Amino acid sequence: MRWVLACIGATVFLSACLPASARPKSEHAARRASAAVDVIPAPAMVESRDGVFAIRAGTRISIPRDPRAAGSARYFAELLQQTRGTRLEIVERSGATAPEHSIVFRFDPQAVGSSPEGYAIEVSSRQIVVSAADARGLLYGAVTLWQLCTSEAAHSDLIDVRAVKISDSPRFGWRGLMLDSARHYQSPEFIMRFIDWMALHKLNVLHWHLTDDQGWRLEIKKYPRLTEVGAWRVPAGAAAAADIDPGTGRPRLYGGFYSQDTVRGIVAHAAERNVTIVPEIDMPGHASAALVAYPELGVTEHPPAAVPADWGVYSNLYNVEEGTFNFLQDVLDEVMALFPGKYLHVGGDEAVKDQWKTSPGVQARMRQLGLADEQALQGYFIGRIEKYLEAHGRRLIGWDEILEGGIAQDATVMSWRGIDGAVTAAGAGHDAVLSPWPTLYFDNRQGTGPTEPPGRGRVVALQEVYGFEPMPAGIAANQRQHILGLQANVWTEHIRTEERVGYMTFPRAAAVAEVGWTAPERRDWDSFVRRLPHEFARYRGLGLSYSADVFQPAADPRQLGAFERRPSQELKTCTDKLVLSLEDDAPIGGKRAIFLIDIMNPCWIFQSADLSQASALQVAVGQVPFNFQIGKDREAIKLAAPHTPAGELEVRLDNCEGQPIAVLPLAPAVANAAVTTLPAVRIPRTRGRHDLCFRFTQRTLDPLWALDWVQLVE
Repeated sequence: MRWVLACIGATVFLSACLPASARPKSEHAARRASAAVDVIPAPAMVESRDGVFAIRAGTRISIPRDPRAAGSARYFAELLQQTRGTRLEIVERSGATAPEHSIVFRFDPQAVGSSPEGYAIEVSSRQIVVSAADARGLLYGAVTLWQLCTSEAAHSDLIDVRAVKISDSPRFGWRGLMLDSARHYQSPEFIMRFIDWMALHKLNVLHWHLTDDQGWRLEIKKYPRLTEVGAWRVPAGAAAAADIDPGTGRPRLYGGFYSQDTVRGIVAHAAERNVTIVPEIDMPGHASAALVAYPELGVTEHPPAAVPADWGVYSNLYNVEEGTFNFLQDVLDEVMALFPGKYLHVGGDEAVKDQWKTSPGVQARMRQLGLADEQALQGYFIGRIEKYLEAHGRRLIGWDEILEGGIAQDATVMSWRGIDGAVTAAGAGHDAVLSPWPTLYFDNRQGTGPTEPPGRGRVVALQEVYGFEPMPAGIAANQRQHILGLQANVWTEHIRTEERVGYMTFPRAAAVAEVGWTAPERRDWDSFVRRLPHEFARYRGLGLSYSADVFQPAADPRQLGAFERRPSQELKTCTDKLVLSLEDDAPIGGKRAIFLIDIMNPCWIFQSADLSQASALQVAVGQVPFNFQIGKDREAIKLAAPHTPAGELEVRLDNCEGQPIAVLPLAPAVANAAVTTLPAVRIPRTRGRHDLCFRFTQRTLDPLWALDWVQLVE
């Protein structure tokens, strides 16, 4: 059915760019009745009218003598020139009257209620007027007007905008995205483009994840080793280990950091786009990179010696000595000087307490403070930081684990483990932001196709994101004001490139935007899908990488031809314990294979294979580093013992037990860090369709063998 939706969307496009009089009357009447415009997020109120305003090269934009209005007008003009090639002239007006046939930007205290982000647009055949009480609303009015002026079907700078009246304001004040720059560094230019893309969706909070175990990305003048050492690591895997830097004679380091001057420029750019940046400085856990730079901040006598490259949860925590709190306060002083927003995120999540439990020094400190357990110690830790931020006019926000140790009344909770954290927080009088896994975790795949970028194996499709409701039903009416809004998170453990960040974020971010902006009664999935092709045309005009998976038919591997090559994405994992879509570690430069694999049980099923005409089997395999910190779960991974030093790939019929029907030696692939096609192996001819089970034998987890593709041979 998805290809049908694509055709429907294209039809809407073609009709949307025609003058109202040129459309069939029945369609025109339907549009007047539904008052629909091709705008995302959907506006609060739309009233269609008769007529068309013609925009041509040289059409004037009239603004008051106010730099805030000039910024929004320039933004609109730049967008229109970039995506349609139409150059407009901006002129200041000396009085209240604007020239005839112009686009007017103005401030009006009564424009749209009390929301500073609200705006109004009136389009007639004589004039377009964009009004707002605040510069934030005027910016969003400019964005909506640009959307009204752009369409996929238009191929010239002649633009006809249908007459319409729009009155619009957001449902929630926090409409955010989190970008993880700690796991993979993105360039400052990309960060600013990402902010631009957020603004075009009326998203207004960038939660910037700047520190973690695998990297410290923010320059701190008082502690230079945080970036000199903590911003660099050797990636996991044999390929990176063999990539020797001729300048040092050691494996090449990977990473980067943002200087304070660079951050000031990014923050200023964000302010122009009505985006507030909330920096995250993780504590007390996710601290490995900082501890490598300054080992005295750690708990154990043997802190990590190099910034690690494993994904998952490390047990490395800050200690609770006064010197460590002085360090953190010094860091926060510099962070607050760079980021003027109200909130500062301190993480607080996944702080495994093992080191605290076994440390005599930490235990003595707990007794001195009169704390009952390590959870209470984390509460003390976060509480001290919260008081420091409050004394400097800021508010602490953290992941929902901060509730477990008790937090101050002014602390805000970001609920990621479902919605319960938000419900608990609101019930206790805390503000909360909804950011639940898995729905709003954009490292989950959007589709199942072989071209999907690496990520988590779970599929979180666009429709699931659109269906999320940020206001939990369990919150009492008098507590609902504590729900500030929602945020989607772009964790980048498996999203190595900037292009993939865009692909994994959009258009799911468009769904987040509509959920956060548009009132529930105005949201409609079918309408959203019909507006998407129009949005995709804008993405292409802006050079934004995105996923069109919503319009791709879902493939059924069982309906493929008998002798078609099946990539791992079109095979079934034998279990669903911890399924990941992993990128190969080789080659260092160039395209790398992507394997769908359950790292807790690397085993695959070729479903319903037609073996009637097949006489042989060919397979391609790869090796990936087992760089996952999964604690005691690692002990649950059972490997089959190999019969040869290199190991084998065993193939079984109908189940994963019993004797193999084929065995493929892995010796030809051992020395190759990239993908190796193994020699074909004969299989017994069998009537009908059968499942084939593929499982490797190996002695150690690292590296982990992975199946790239399978093909039956006649």
